[in-house]
Amino acid sequence: MWNMIMERMPSTLGMFCTALAFLVPYVTYKINQKLHKDMDPPWKKEEKKQSSN
Repeated sequence: MWNMIMERMPSTLGMFCTALAFLVPYVTYKINQKLHKDMDPPWKKEEKKQSSN
């Protein structure tokens, strides 16, 4: 039984690539959010506030 389960588990490389497939876009998204928060010009920040109200 244990052998059958272990045979179906992905390899270490497969697990690593799966983790990267999640982490790379997530980190990119978070960095992009931080950059927009800190570096958007004032007129754009006002525009976002008005559209959210």
